[in-house]
Amino acid sequence: MIKLDILSDPICPWCLIGKTRLEKALAAEGENPFVIEWHPFQLNPDMPKNGMDRREYLETKFGGKENAIRVYGEIAKHAEEEGLEIDFGAIKRTPNTVDAHRLIHWAGIESKQNDVVNALFKAYFTDGRDIGDVEILADIADSCGMDAAVVAKLLASDSDVKSIQDRDAHSREMGVNSVPTFIVANQHAVPGAQPVELWQQVMAELKAEQDGQSA
Repeated sequence: MIKLDILSDPICPWCLIGKTRLEKALAAEGENPFVIEWHPFQLNPDMPKNGMDRREYLETKFGGKENAIRVYGEIAKHAEEEGLEIDFGAIKRTPNTVDAHRLIHWAGIESKQNDVVNALFKAYFTDGRDIGDVEILADIADSCGMDAAVVAKLLASDSDVKSIQDRDAHSREMGVNSVPTFIVANQHAVPGAQPVELWQQVMAELKAEQDGQSA
């Protein structure tokens, strides 16, 4: 199996699109050569602890309402092409995602990372839930088979906050400046929501390399 590290943020629509395209490539190949681990990268590391109104956030980030509509219109188009049901209108707040990343980290300890990442994407993009809210995060943990009471207690503390922030900062120091970023076999960085065909090519090259080594 080949290690695939994914740097992502659960409020990043391109991360959801990129994940969906990777999964389509894996389904087309009929096998998964990867052991996947998710890593923290905050789109908004300076976001207030309680998040902010989404409309205000988008208009500030993109320099006005018209630009925000244009950018997200393009994102919606790509999401629709991938068969994703994203309800941008249901999202009222843009959260600080440190706590969501803490949950993803703890899910990894219990081998439930993919389930939690999927649940976070669904909660935010489909259901419009505030994934900066600790009660919602505990509920998501519970739905994935984690102990909600333990997660709620951890979220009420500062457990692993610095670790998440340090890992995020380390990725930036290594040159990562956007997500998703996929790192294959600790060697090759694949930035962005790449098309299915590229992933099929990557997997074909990895298979040929493995076959060559075993020959």
